[in-house]
Amino acid sequence: MNIHSEQIARFKEVMGNYPTGVTVVTTVDEHGTPVGLTVNSFASVSLDPLLVLWSIDQKVSSYEIFKKTDKFAIHVLADDQAELCKLFASKERDRFTNCVWKLSEQSLPIISGAYGVMQCKTFKKVEAGDHLILIGEVIDIENEKKDPMLYHRRKFGKILEEFYMS
Repeated sequence: MNIHSEQIARFKEVMGNYPTGVTVVTTVDEHGTPVGLTVNSFASVSLDPLLVLWSIDQKVSSYEIFKKTDKFAIHVLADDQAELCKLFASKERDRFTNCVWKLSEQSLPIISGAYGVMQCKTFKKVEAGDHLILIGEVIDIENEKKDPMLYHRRKFGKILEEFYMS
């Protein structure tokens, strides 16, 4: 094993042990067909204007669609949406026939049951290594009285109640 592959293995171990939330990002292609994928590379950027970011691997099948889009929706998954998370991380071609969704006023596919949904117009795109970072300006935001999903060590689940005890 060379130094580079050792560092990649360590990097994956560290990042795999970093707890994150889980999102599904959606948009439509040039024909209006909905596309989406599971993403955990999501973060807030700015409050003025309201900006968020996420990144997509250049090898992902929907890469060109997201690279060209001028809008997208980020769904922060609820703790009861593990199957939805797996669906949008799978190789399944027509993911939207296996979930409940509707088209928003901004013509974005919105999946039902998420903890929160942010509809964004693309603010900036930054090429970074083998990924593209998409920064979006939040133009609409909704949330439900649910708990968000946690991703840790390649597992999905709830945030334990002990976390909130003082």
